[in-house]
Amino acid sequence: MNDETRIDRVTRFLSTLNQAKALGLAPKEVGDGYLVMELPYSDEIIGNPDTGVIHGGAITTLMDTTSGSVMICALDEFELCPTLDLRVDYMRPAEPRKPVFARAETYKVTRHIIFTRCVAYQEGGEIIANCVGTFMRIGKEASPKCYRDLITGGVE
Repeated sequence: MNDETRIDRVTRFLSTLNQAKALGLAPKEVGDGYLVMELPYSDEIIGNPDTGVIHGGAITTLMDTTSGSVMICALDEFELCPTLDLRVDYMRPAEPRKPVFARAETYKVTRHIIFTRCVAYQEGGEIIANCVGTFMRIGKEASPKCYRDLITGGVE
């Protein structure tokens, strides 16, 4: 699968996730087994109104969504892979009024489980948070064909 197909599929997948749409999440870079996604800054995701710092829940959602979406970049065929476990370690708060990026990669793909790691950062590269995740492979047949067709554009 080429990068254009990957980014198209990730974009289609995000369009089915209400939280991703509400946060404005968007893929920025894709490759074989990795994905970079952006969380734009907005007043709606401020956790501390005195400082303008982004709420940690928005960053966790960014990292979970990026880690869950990276399967599209790692697997030849689309399949839903629900989160089994996600561990997030926060290093520092995000700087106000700047977007946050997450880069996720798959580092082990088995028949039943996919293992990911992800970092959230801002321009300049200083890490805001790290996470590792495990995702269950349920197989392409476990998701309805109409949903698979929505994500793949009917091409598998």
